[in-house]
Amino acid sequence: MQKDTRKNKKNNSSGKKKTKNNGKELKRHELMDAVITFFNNHPDDAFTSSQVSKMLNIKKYPLRQEISGTLNFLVEDEFLAEVSKGIYKLRFKGSYVEGIFDKKSNGKNFVIPDDGSEPVLIAERNSLHAMRDDKVKVRLYAKRKGQEPEGEVIEILEHNKDTFVGNLEVSANFAFLLTDKRWANDIFIPKDKLKGGKSGDKAVVKITSWPEQAKNPIGEVIDILGATGENNAEMHAILAEYGLPYKYPLKVEKSADKISAEITEEEIQKREDFRKIPTFTIDPKDAKDFDDALSVRQLPNGNWEVGVHIADVSHYVQPNTLIDKEAEDRATSVYLVDRTIPMLPERLSNELCSLRPQEEKLCFSAIFELTENAEIKNYRIGRTIIMSDRRFTYEEAEEILETGKGEMSKELLTLNTLAKILREKRFASGAIDFDRFEVKFEIDDKGKPLNVYFKEAKDSNKLIEEFMLLANRTVAEFVGKPKKGKKTKTFIYRIHDIPNPEKMENLSSFVGRFGYKIKTEGNNSDISKSINKLLDHVKGRKEQNLIETVAIRAMAKAIYSTHNIGHYGLAFEYYTHFTSPIRRYPDLLVHRLLERYMAGGKSVPEIKYEKECKHCSDMEQLASNAERASIKYKQVEFMSDKLGQIFDGVISGVTEWGIYVELNANKCEGMIPIRDLDDDFYEFDEKTYSLIGRRKKKRYRLGDDITVKVARANLERKQLDFALISE
Repeated sequence: MQKDTRKNKKNNSSGKKKTKNNGKELKRHELMDAVITFFNNHPDDAFTSSQVSKMLNIKKYPLRQEISGTLNFLVEDEFLAEVSKGIYKLRFKGSYVEGIFDKKSNGKNFVIPDDGSEPVLIAERNSLHAMRDDKVKVRLYAKRKGQEPEGEVIEILEHNKDTFVGNLEVSANFAFLLTDKRWANDIFIPKDKLKGGKSGDKAVVKITSWPEQAKNPIGEVIDILGATGENNAEMHAILAEYGLPYKYPLKVEKSADKISAEITEEEIQKREDFRKIPTFTIDPKDAKDFDDALSVRQLPNGNWEVGVHIADVSHYVQPNTLIDKEAEDRATSVYLVDRTIPMLPERLSNELCSLRPQEEKLCFSAIFELTENAEIKNYRIGRTIIMSDRRFTYEEAEEILETGKGEMSKELLTLNTLAKILREKRFASGAIDFDRFEVKFEIDDKGKPLNVYFKEAKDSNKLIEEFMLLANRTVAEFVGKPKKGKKTKTFIYRIHDIPNPEKMENLSSFVGRFGYKIKTEGNNSDISKSINKLLDHVKGRKEQNLIETVAIRAMAKAIYSTHNIGHYGLAFEYYTHFTSPIRRYPDLLVHRLLERYMAGGKSVPEIKYEKECKHCSDMEQLASNAERASIKYKQVEFMSDKLGQIFDGVISGVTEWGIYVELNANKCEGMIPIRDLDDDFYEFDEKTYSLIGRRKKKRYRLGDDITVKVARANLERKQLDFALISE
C-alpha cells in the first residue's frame, strides 16, 4: 500500500470548512463535541458566535443561544481564547507528533508518540484508515483542561502490515474477510479476487486499496488455508497472522535436494576425528533436528575431555545462496503446539545436518579439558567429524541418571556430575534460576487436545543446558575478549540488560504482599542473588508460578547485538549463540565469523551485522508470539467442552477491563470481564494490581485465590471468559 496523506480541501472562498450534518440539526448533547471539533479543524482562524452557528448549520433559536454559553465555557476551560469581545480562537495551535497507532475494537484508538509523551486519543473518524502498529503522523488538537490529548492522523508514514487473516463470508456478488477488529476493519473482496474461497474458509487477504470515503478496505485473496476450525488451517492462520511462513518454497527444497551427502576423505583430513570417542545426543522424543551432541573420555592425567559438537551447517549452507537467503529471512525455526516450521529445508535440518546415530557427521566443536571439580584447564575450538553412538530422549537419559543403570551410564553420570558443579558455580556468580515448566498437550491425530500436562526441567535437561551454555560463553570469550595489542573484531553477542529499577520496585511491592523481600538496590550480583533467594522460597507453593511470571516481566528481554554488554540473567560477561545453527540464523552467522577469524580474516562491517542482529531479534519475538498464540488456542479448545464447570484458580492479571484468572488444574487462563462484576462499580488501582469496589471496597488483587465457572470459549479470538462464583 502506498503512503496516505490528508489534505484540507477548501470548499468556500475563505478556505474554511463548513461542517456537514447531512441537513440535520445538531442535538443539544452533541453541541460541545461539534464546537471542539470545529475549532480544532480551524486552528488559525477566529469566529463569532453567529459564524460558528452558521458553519455548524444550526438554525433553531434555542441551540443558537447555547452556542454563546458553550464558547464562554470553553474559554473558562482554557480551550479557547476570546481574542476581542465576542470573537473566539483556539488558545493553542496544535502541534505534531509521530508514533505507533494502537487500534481498538471500540473505536477509541490511541497513538503512542515516539518522544515518550502522553498517548493521544484518535477517534475512528480521524484515523485516516490507519491500522494497528502503523507508523503515523498526528496533528494534536488543542487540549482542554484535565482532558487527555486528542488528535487526528494526517499521514500514514509506514504500514506495519497489509496482509490479514480471517474468515470469508461470501454472498452472490461480493465477499468480506471478517477480521479481528483490533487489527483492521473487515476487508471487501470483489468476486473475481476470491481465488475459489467459500464462506467459512480461513483465508489470507492482501489489502490493495482503501478509497478515502469507503468504510472498508478492498483486498484480494492470497491463500486459502482451509475450513475454519480445522487444525491445520488454524495453525497456519496463527503463523500468517504474525507474518511467518507456513510452507517451504519448492525451489528452495529442490536446491537442498541437490546437496551431496558424501563426506570426502579430503574433508575428513581437515578435521579432528571423534568417530571412535563415546558420543551421544539427548533431545525431546519428537525431535528430528539433532543439532548438538556430547562426547566424553578420560585423559591419561585423570581429567575429562568433554566435546560439545554442533552440526556444521555452514559447510552445507553457503552465504548468499537460495537456501541461505530463505534461512536469513526466517531467522528461526518456529515451534507450535503440534508442529515445527523449520528454518532450513528438511533435507538439511532432519537429514544432512542432523546428528543422527551411527552416521558420520560434520561438526563445529568446542572441546574442553575439565578436572573432576569442573575447572577448565584447556579448551580448543575447531571443525570435527563425529559418529553418535546413541540417540537418547530426555526421558531415557533421566531414567539412567536416576537409576545409574543403562547404556552409556558411565558417560552420562560423569557429565551430570560435572554439569551440576558448573551450574552451582554459575549461580554463585549471580546467575538467576528461572526454572519454569512448559505447558504441553496430548493431542489426537486431528490435532484435538486430549490432555494438558506440565513439563519440568530435570537433570537430563540441565546437563545439556549447562554444556551448551559453556560452549556459547567460551566462543564469545574467544572472539570478544580483548587481546593485547589487537583490536576487537565485530561479533554477534546474545545480550541481556540489567532490570529496570522501576519494575524492580514494583516486583518488590508485589512480593511483599506474600511476605517476601528482595533487594532493589546495590550491585547486580546482590540483586540477582536476592531474586534467586525469592525463587527458591516460592518453590512448591501455590504462588510460585505467579511470582515467577511477575519476576520475569521485571527482566529485560535478551536480544542479539554486536555491542556487548554481557548477559545479566546468566551472569556472563561474554555470551553468544553457537549451539543451534539448524534452527537459529545467528548461530549460523557465528559459525561463519568463527571460521573467518580463526583463519586470520579481517573484521566484518559492524553496521551490516547489527542490522542482522535486529532482524533476528525481531523474528525471534514473532516466533515466540506465534508459539504462545498456538498454546492459547489449544487451551481454549481444550476448555470448550467444559462450559459450566467450576475450577479453582489464582488471579494472574488485573486490568481496567477485567480480571485474568489462571486455573490451578491446567494453567489455562481466562478473563472475568469487569462488566460482569455487577455488585459494585470497580476501579483499577495500577499501583496495587487491584480492582476496588467504590462502595463496598471489595478488592480483587493479583495473586488472590478465586473460584470461577467456565462461561464462554471463543476459539476465533483465543479467549476464555469465566464467571465469578460468589463466596
